[in-house]
Amino acid sequence: MRKEKRHKGWNEIKTNDSWAIFKIMGEFVNGYEKLSKIGPCISIFGSARTKPDNKYYQLAESIAKSIVEAGYGVITGGGPGIMEAGNKGAHLGGGTSVGLNIDLPFEQHDNPYIDPDKSLDFDYFFVRKVMFVKYSQGFVVMPGGFGTLDELFEAITLIQTHKIEKFPIILVSTEFWEGILTWVKTTLLDKFENISAEDLDLIHLVDTEEEIIEILDAFYKETDLKPNF
Repeated sequence: MRKEKRHKGWNEIKTNDSWAIFKIMGEFVNGYEKLSKIGPCISIFGSARTKPDNKYYQLAESIAKSIVEAGYGVITGGGPGIMEAGNKGAHLGGGTSVGLNIDLPFEQHDNPYIDPDKSLDFDYFFVRKVMFVKYSQGFVVMPGGFGTLDELFEAITLIQTHKIEKFPIILVSTEFWEGILTWVKTTLLDKFENISAEDLDLIHLVDTEEEIIEILDAFYKETDLKPNF
């Protein structure tokens, strides 16, 4: 009897999984249709917990404004903190301001600086991450937590393995990122040889918005602006 109950529960899971495919497809279709119209954009990542009086909130806002003034739009995760700062800067600069919101039990709520026709809602993290990678011409990564690291290392992995074309990955703040970059160089590269030296060429470490615009402009003088796959 216990074995039969286990099998019954497993069959219910399989049925639910099958129907979930249609919801996943719907998120992909809606995302592709809306984001294919936004034009070249740069994604800004960082902590949802960063407050407006924090220096990195203010820097992210200024960076986003410079990005739209340079001719790009801005994509964020649509929530508070650094995401809000990115959308606010884009909004104040009169540029495209996109928010890819995710339904979470805490932290996440959409911010008021997203263009109304460019606010998308996702239930699935993996669908949302596909949208970031496909429609971003660069990643600007501010100080953040596990989610920020997840998005950063997924992008590096996809470029490293040639699943997508190379685009600029820019880490902002030496004081925040220097430790992890040192670990990558001394442990992953030198000690264990788990990466190649050229993999580090994918990453730029900066402290100012001017450096970010210089990197983006230099890269796209040689490369077409287009979706990444």
